[in-house]
Amino acid sequence: MMHYADTSFLCSSYRQQEHTSAAIALRETMDEPLYFTSLLEFEFLQAIELQVWLHSQDKRKGYSRHEADGMIADWETDVATGINRLMAFDMNAVLRLSRVLSGQITAKGGHRTLDIFHVATAVHLGARRFLTFDARQQALARHAGLDLPGA
Repeated sequence: MMHYADTSFLCSSYRQQEHTSAAIALRETMDEPLYFTSLLEFEFLQAIELQVWLHSQDKRKGYSRHEADGMIADWETDVATGINRLMAFDMNAVLRLSRVLSGQITAKGGHRTLDIFHVATAVHLGARRFLTFDARQQALARHAGLDLPGA
């Protein structure tokens, strides 16, 4: 079964957070790699860099460069070993599907652009299961016909 995740799932997988135990437990049950696109990878790495900047502004926020470098190294190791696998995708097809999903559900659910884009990407790639800890994105994934863990 092909799994596709959002950034909330990746962040929980690579740094101790509220949902880390659930993310790790789910990863241990997967018999295929976690698939990702270059856009998802960019958003994940950008989120890490933003946390480093937040930490530089206020030490009570974000996390250190050292911790970020460890997360990035772990990510790159998982990509190199095939635990996470990069998938090519048709950006125009995903944008068209994103527009359809947006018209169907955003006015009712308040969905963000990249959240819609990630769900549309999962559908486009033929994923069966969508991994997220974001309630709005879970609703969007259900609407798009994707399975969720525990559902």
